[in-house]
Formats: sequence, structure tokens, C-alpha cells
Amino acid sequence: MTHDTVGRPMEILLVEDSLTFARLAIGALKNGRVQHRLTWLTDGAEAWRFLQREGVYAQAPRPDLLLLDLMLPGLNGTELLARLRADPSLRQLPVIVMTGEGDAFSAKELPVEALLTKPLAFDKFIDIVQQLSAFWQADMVVPVQTASLPLVEDIELV
Repeated sequence: MTHDTVGRPMEILLVEDSLTFARLAIGALKNGRVQHRLTWLTDGAEAWRFLQREGVYAQAPRPDLLLLDLMLPGLNGTELLARLRADPSLRQLPVIVMTGEGDAFSAKELPVEALLTKPLAFDKFIDIVQQLSAFWQADMVVPVQTASLPLVEDIELV
């Protein structure tokens, strides 16, 4: 079944060092019918190079949304977020922080659009991503008709 769309998919940068949580977030996005392209990185310093388009990331797409874990190797998520908010070209990037329950208390004061605790509540996660549509650029994918779409099969954890 084909559906007419205009524009481009949302560019999402997922920075998460846990394979399990990355798979869960990716599966939620697929099952939530969010038209997107996703880049997954596991290290805060690597994510900063991606955002700065340095080295191998010189041609990287500019993300429309950052899904960020706080507990990362190298540059942690809080430090990455501080750099992001200090950079005039990146400070408007919407950020959803995904963190463990123990870290959620300290994360409530961060300058982010949403804070989700792990394990992720998928419905809430998708609702937040869809609500951030106010930040999306005008040329992103917009479904022309909303016929019932088939669900992507759940990602199976091994």
C-alpha cells in the first residue's frame, strides 16, 4: 500500500549506549508511524563530532530531533547538552532526554523539551515526538491521507 507524502522524513539523532534501549526506541518510532531517518551513536564525543559535522561526519544531516541518554561513555549526556545549548547553530534543536529513574530527578532541571525515564513508555514516547511537530521544518514528511497503515513487527530482543 502506498501513501502520498510531501517533503522529507524527520532526521533523528539517537545517542544511546545501550543496545537494548536503542532497539526499544527504534522499534517505538517504527511502530508509532513516525516518518524519519535515524542515526544511532553510542558515545557523547562522537555525537558532538556528528553535530559539528567534523571528520567522517562532514556530510552528516542536521538532526531535527535529538534523543539523548545522559549516562554515556566519553562525553556524558549532560555535557553534550551544555555544549549544544551554548552553540548558536544548535541551541534550538529539540531534545528528549531518556534516562534511568535514579538520574531523572537531577535531569528535571535540564533545558530539554521532554524527559522520559527508562524503561520507556512507548505511547508517551511517540506522543512527545509527534507533539514536537511544532519544531519540525516545513519540508518534512506530512501524510496526505491517513488511511490505516500496517504496523511494523516488533523488534525482537536477543
